[in-house]
Amino acid sequence: MPTDLDVYAPERWRDDALFRPEVRKAFADLMKQGWTDAIRTLHPNAHIYTFWKYFRGAFARDAGVRIDHFLLSPDLAKRLRTSGVDKFARAWEKTSDHAPVWVELDRAAPKSRRQGKGGS
Repeated sequence: MPTDLDVYAPERWRDDALFRPEVRKAFADLMKQGWTDAIRTLHPNAHIYTFWKYFRGAFARDAGVRIDHFLLSPDLAKRLRTSGVDKFARAWEKTSDHAPVWVELDRAAPKSRRQGKGGS
């Protein structure tokens, strides 16, 4: 849960191991190595969750957290087209407490302007 946007009611998670400052710092340090968070890049201000506990109607209330991530290398980040979470799958009977996270990439890296037609 790298940011408050990734948690429903962040104040309730302050003491959880996944939300501790040192864990959030470790995630930030990982990102500084050049990784791209596919979901956050394309949905910078959205409350998007990938996990909902089974009790207290968490899923029905959308009281979730985002703990599943696609981190892309710099080369793959250039190919990122879209990303999302198939929240509907979490509503299925006897399903996981996680919803599938997905990314769509271009088949090949975009060509630089120098490689394109006309050499501009």
